[in-house]
Amino acid sequence: MRKKEELRLKRHKRIKMRMLGTQEKPRLVVHRSLKNISAQVLDDTVGKVLFSLSTKDKAIKNKFSSAGNLKSAVLFGELFAQTAKEKGVSKVIFDRAGYLYHGRVKSFAEALRKGGMEF
Repeated sequence: MRKKEELRLKRHKRIKMRMLGTQEKPRLVVHRSLKNISAQVLDDTVGKVLFSLSTKDKAIKNKFSSAGNLKSAVLFGELFAQTAKEKGVSKVIFDRAGYLYHGRVKSFAEALRKGGMEF
C-alpha cells in the first residue's frame, strides 16, 4: 500500500471513531478510485450494510462514458439519492472516508442534498 493511501486510511479511522450510524440516521460512506466511485449506507449498531451502489454496477455503468469525473459524480449522487429515497433513507451521516471534501466527493455530496437527502 502506498503512503498516501495509508494516510487516508489513518484519517478515516480517526473520523470514524466520532461517527455512529443508527437505524434512524445511518452512515453513508463514499469511496473513490481513479475510475469509479461507490457508496454504501451502514447501520453501525448491528454492523450491517443497508444498501450500496457503485458506478461499476451493471444498471448504472451504461449511463456514464467515464465514471472518474465530476459530471459522473453528480449523476451518481442523484441516482444514489433516488435509490435511498426508495429504500426509506432520507437522513444520513456523511462519511467522506478520509478523502478531502472537494472534487468528486464534494460534487457527490451536493448532488445528494439536491436529491433530497439530509446530512
